[in-house]
Amino acid sequence: MKILFLLSALSLVGTCATPKYTTKIKNLKNNIQLVDSTHVVKYASTITAKELKTHLYTFSSDEFEGRKSGEPGHVKAAHFLKTYYQNENIQSAFGNSNYFQTIPAEFLSNNIKSTNNVLAFIEGSEKPDEIVVISAHLDHLGIEEDGQINNGADDDGSGTVALMEIAQAFNLAKNKGLGPKRSILFLHFTAEEIGKKGSEYYTEHPVFPLENTVVNLNIDMIGRVDDLHQENKDYIYLIGSDRMSTELHYLSEKVNNAYFNIYLDYKYNSLRDRNNYYFRSDHYNFAANGVPVIFYFNGEHADYHKPTDTADKIDYPLLKRRTQLVFATAWQIANQEQRVLLDENNKLLN
Repeated sequence: MKILFLLSALSLVGTCATPKYTTKIKNLKNNIQLVDSTHVVKYASTITAKELKTHLYTFSSDEFEGRKSGEPGHVKAAHFLKTYYQNENIQSAFGNSNYFQTIPAEFLSNNIKSTNNVLAFIEGSEKPDEIVVISAHLDHLGIEEDGQINNGADDDGSGTVALMEIAQAFNLAKNKGLGPKRSILFLHFTAEEIGKKGSEYYTEHPVFPLENTVVNLNIDMIGRVDDLHQENKDYIYLIGSDRMSTELHYLSEKVNNAYFNIYLDYKYNSLRDRNNYYFRSDHYNFAANGVPVIFYFNGEHADYHKPTDTADKIDYPLLKRRTQLVFATAWQIANQEQRVLLDENNKLLN
């Protein structure tokens, strides 16, 4: 009889607890109000498959010799990005003509020469000290012993050109008096392929204080379709969105539902994911320092880390939609009234 009473009591507690949590989540969702919908649609439309394709065919060409960190091809790739931002009149994060953050050779491994992150910046109009970081890595694997070039069109040429187009879209808006309220740092990391060393160096030597960094949206491989989605290619894996900020997770979903309805696949966000993707790209160095993150990823495919990862195999209309999703999410984060909060600081959850 006592056992039956105890079980009934526990059942009652569980029944009472569930609506309370559900109410908190409902209040949190309702508190996220989309901003500037007309402007989001207008400037997202400036991100085109044609421009992404043009950039990627150049960036993943043999000219850049596989973009191995510290090697001449990587130097050319970094200067290609610098020239792009200068031509677009998007300023350096350092406030001068230097777009490079140099990672010294002694910070790296395997006799890798010194190499550069590339940083471009749009200052916020109302809250310039709060920084939204959008990132992708520019390096790849270089040249094979047999002379084949690892051009890395998807890994991470796709993320690199997405970042270029997102920066252009935000700058076009700024030129019309619609600049972001918060500052945006467009951060191209080096040395991801040798252990995320470019992002590790940045988070140890941040150009802007990490406590002022609102979020990191990291893009690493978004131009292809993996084997699990051959029947429905309009998807993207999101990793990390709910690990530190439930608000960020639901903000991301609300933006997607409003504008795109891409299938957001959280398969690899599971704590039981054996691939450990959450720990394998540059966003993790931000997460390890208390900055909430979203990692955008299309999954691996047969050409992953092979010379056959080439620009002709990219799905450019799909790359456009995924890039537009990141842009719209960043717009919301940069322009909503309150900065995205960690769960521990969110009164709606406590």
